This record gives sequence, structure tokens and C-alpha cells, in this order.
Amino acid sequence: MSVENGMNAATFQRIIDEALPFASDMEMEVVHLSPGNITLRMPCRDNALRPGGTISGPAMMGLADTAMYGLVLSRLPDAAGAVTTSLTINFLQKPAAVDLLAEGQVLKLGRRLAVMEVSLYSVGRPDPVAHVTGTYALPPS
Repeated sequence: MSVENGMNAATFQRIIDEALPFASDMEMEVVHLSPGNITLRMPCRDNALRPGGTISGPAMMGLADTAMYGLVLSRLPDAAGAVTTSLTINFLQKPAAVDLLAEGQVLKLGRRLAVMEVSLYSVGRPDPVAHVTGTYALPPS
């Protein structure tokens, strides 16, 4: 079932589970999805930790990129061929070895590009551990 021309949380969760191996392996869970907004949760797992007991940068970037893909599909459910063209991450503080939340929104959706931002949070902590901006190239309609 679509939501205002977009995709719902259950449908995007199926895409994660069946078509996005990295996100599935990291057990990412769609907490919320509405047109232009998303919240994903990634459990803290040993394979995402780096020395020092913190979540690795590649795991954080993967969570943010998955959130951005969900944001595109939340507005354009037929844009499965959309791809990342840029991703910039600012690590703001050391994330705790706990689950991470990604909260994202679409900033601009054009004919060829979607621009988004995602903030990453350690569960139970109020301040973001990273801020991410990214652009996706949209497939021709």
C-alpha cells in the first residue's frame, strides 16, 4: 500500500530484507517512513564495531545511505534504479556501542536529482553523532 504516491514502511522493510544485502546483514529496521521522512534503526553488532568500542564509520555511512534510498522511494516508489551520486558525512562525536537511529528528510526533489540529509543518533542520547548530506541521481521517468 502506498502513502501519498510513496512507499510505506512495510514495503521498504521488504526491500531491505530481500534486495539490499548490506542493510539486511546489518539488520536495519524501518521505524517510520512517510513521504520525505524516514527513521531507521541499526542494532549494535560486533561486526559494526571498531577498536575503541565505537560504531565504525562504514557502518554509519551504510545506515545513512540506506535511509536516503528509503527517502527517494518514499516519494518515488518506481525509482528503484536511483543511485547515490554524493555522500558527505561529518562525524560529530564518538557513537556509543548501542543501536543507532537514522532520521532523514528530503531537502529537494527535482527531475534528475534528490538532495537529502540524515542525522545519526546513539539510542538514548539526544545529540547527533553524525550529520550526513547526500544526492541521488534519479532514473529517467
